[in-house]
Amino acid sequence: MTDNTENLVLEHLRHIRGRVDLIADDMKEVKLRLSTLESSLSLVRREIIIGDETGARQQASIDRIMDRLERIEHRLELRNET
Repeated sequence: MTDNTENLVLEHLRHIRGRVDLIADDMKEVKLRLSTLESSLSLVRREIIIGDETGARQQASIDRIMDRLERIEHRLELRNET
């Protein structure tokens, strides 16, 4: 190969190397952002689970209160029997 051809090949290789370095930097940023999104999603899922548990506890409390209210109404004969 002539010197011009070798220089041209080296120039292209340097350009390719520079582009690869830029892509590698971009990938690092993408991985970091993806990791952040995964952490946020995990927190959202945890909040949903906590909300579901709270809702279930509240419904259980309401059910107990309704049972007690029905017993009180029955004892006081306040029910409208049809």
